[in-house]
Amino acid sequence: MKQRESRGGAHTAARPPGRGARAERLAPYVLVAPAVLIIVVLRLWPLVLGVNFSFTGDDELNGAPVGLSNYLELAGDPLFRTSLGNVGLLVLLLPVAVAIPGLLATFIYLRVPGHRVYRSVYFFPAVLSPVIVGAIFNLMLGFDGPLNAALGAIGVGPVDWLGDPRIAMFTVVGVHIWATFGMALVVFLAGFSTLDAALLDAARVDGASLRQIIWHVIIPSLTRTIQFVFVTTMIGMLTSMFGLLFIMTSGGPEGSTYLPEFYIWHQQGQMNRPALASAASTVLFVVMLVAGLLQITLLRRAGRQD
Repeated sequence: MKQRESRGGAHTAARPPGRGARAERLAPYVLVAPAVLIIVVLRLWPLVLGVNFSFTGDDELNGAPVGLSNYLELAGDPLFRTSLGNVGLLVLLLPVAVAIPGLLATFIYLRVPGHRVYRSVYFFPAVLSPVIVGAIFNLMLGFDGPLNAALGAIGVGPVDWLGDPRIAMFTVVGVHIWATFGMALVVFLAGFSTLDAALLDAARVDGASLRQIIWHVIIPSLTRTIQFVFVTTMIGMLTSMFGLLFIMTSGGPEGSTYLPEFYIWHQQGQMNRPALASAASTVLFVVMLVAGLLQITLLRRAGRQD
């Protein structure tokens, strides 16, 4: 009897892992499957449908394949070209939109006097609706508003902040940066929590200035955080300015503040041209993808050089 039990135990011990090993290998895939399914159903599949719809016609050609006609029409539309030009302007202003919360987060982390109050004050605009922000700044930036009144008090002529095609887009972007940099500031503060304080102490002992500490210690240590803020800020500037544009300028003056997002709404909601709007959405997606990949590549190279 003992011999049988010993043989059975040996047989059990020699049995390959089998089901247990397979279950262990499959466990990660089972855990991520719901998230992947949600992304595919709610993100990727609608994206594929939208791209496919962009090759169909509008009006009397509704649903009929038209090839690249919608994209050719976009290429010849001055409003769409203006919106793409404004995307280039946003990309140029992006470092400013990232540097402002980055510097403010640095000062808070270094515990300047009143840093706790500043943290609350800087984040407060992020909780305001774009409609409210736009309405407030419409009053402040009006031709007879308080800002021009203050400029007149020091001898500077009134500025048509929202009516001059040359500066209207800069004005709206500036308001957007003010209204949204609080969220990026919170991300930077979270990144600072991973910073090795010993590096800062060593830099201070060596007599490094504030500029040297920021450039040689803080920026290299927060490379991944900076990459994240760059990408999310760019996405926000390209896809979350509709409320401000609608309230402050409605795309004017002379279409100078059009962005692809506003152009898509105009074609879909005002002109009833969903296929053309889908083509513009596809172009916007490609632009965002390319710009994001370029930013990540450049920031990684800069981090390696440092």
